[in-house]
Amino acid sequence: MSREQKTSENKGPQVAATLLEAGEAVPAIVEEILGRTGKVGEVTQVKARILQGRDRGKTMRRNVKGPIRIRDILMLRETQIEARRLRTKIKGMSSSTRNASRRD
Repeated sequence: MSREQKTSENKGPQVAATLLEAGEAVPAIVEEILGRTGKVGEVTQVKARILQGRDRGKTMRRNVKGPIRIRDILMLRETQIEARRLRTKIKGMSSSTRNASRRD
């Protein structure tokens, strides 16, 4: 293993601690998994409650890429922008009926 690889592996926890100290990242706990989104379902939309900082206690929707479970901790760089709500699928309609209703 080269010297550069060793130093980059050791920086993980230090970087997270530095971001928190500088006020750049805020921890949030995942309370609910709302659904999958993205072109091929690679992103999960979750509801997270902010644990520290100015917006402590606020619950917001966020998009998360990668594996996620309830009670996981997210480190958020910002707490002002919230993800858009997922669109619900209309059940019981054929695609031609659904497209006709959109045109009207």
